[in-house]
Amino acid sequence: ENVHQRPAALYKNQGESAKMECSHSISSYNQILWYKQSNYREFVFLGYLNVKTGFPEAGFKIEGDASAGGTSTLTINQLTPNSSAVYYCAIHVDSPDTVPQ
Repeated sequence: ENVHQRPAALYKNQGESAKMECSHSISSYNQILWYKQSNYREFVFLGYLNVKTGFPEAGFKIEGDASAGGTSTLTINQLTPNSSAVYYCAIHVDSPDTVPQ
């Protein structure tokens, strides 16, 4: 049971779009959360995929299937110098009492 993220590294030009994917194999989890970490400091929340519905922050698109065996795709719509960062996905169990922060 693991979380997989790809590609390991991505090189694009300013103004282009970029896509990365995340998948997992843990059956009870159905949310995938996306973060970026700039300059190895604070984490910035980019949005999440709840089962098959994405809730991205502005400038991003999140789509796919967050259930086990599915894939979540994060799209950065237009790259800027600020887009250069380390990006992370995480999984989360969805329940009526929890909302990603």
